[in-house]
Amino acid sequence: MSDARVRRRLRWLLPGVVFALAVYVIVRAANTSQGDASQGGTPPSPRPSASASATQAGRPTAPASPATYDPAEYAPQVRDWARRTGVSAQLLMAILYNEAYKPHDPSLERAWQKVKPDAAFGLANMHRATFDEVKKGRDFAGRRWEELPDDRDLAIESEAWYLHDLGARLPAQWPASYDRDELLALGYNTGQGNMLAFARGTSPGSQARSYLAELHANWNKAGRAVGT
Repeated sequence: MSDARVRRRLRWLLPGVVFALAVYVIVRAANTSQGDASQGGTPPSPRPSASASATQAGRPTAPASPATYDPAEYAPQVRDWARRTGVSAQLLMAILYNEAYKPHDPSLERAWQKVKPDAAFGLANMHRATFDEVKKGRDFAGRRWEELPDDRDLAIESEAWYLHDLGARLPAQWPASYDRDELLALGYNTGQGNMLAFARGTSPGSQARSYLAELHANWNKAGRAVGT
């Protein structure tokens, strides 16, 4: 494991303890509610999951798998959305590997979001403001950021379109030594403004350099996953 990935996992460790405690509280509360219902209360009507709603709307979705997963399992979706958005499938997959440093279980993500409201959601760790901007005018404009943990196809689609939009902001040429995929990854991690600054020659900070080092470490593995 690279030093950069070790540092990111360590940054997640302490919040993860709080995360687990929050999940415990939620599960206990849910069990209590079920007990009350069994004692004569009226159980709540079941609500369809986000992925079920998406399937009913004609959108194929990938089932949520355990918190530990291999992004390569989603190679078909990555190749499909890379083709539709005109971005590199290898880049799309490498970013999923970069973002796999923390659990991607829907219950855990929602529990952590209650502790840290500005947390990111979904396989690609997308923040609410980014998702709300990316979805404008697209076929998922009616979808909500809160659905990302349940609908992994939606998470990959929004990641792909965000990379597409970042690419549209890049100039035809730039003086920095970074190639297009490197700049898009930096933009995904730090935002459009920073990406353009890096393209003009501004030196990335330690966090951005760490993200880029992880991208390089995951690059060949991502290529094998998508068949490039």
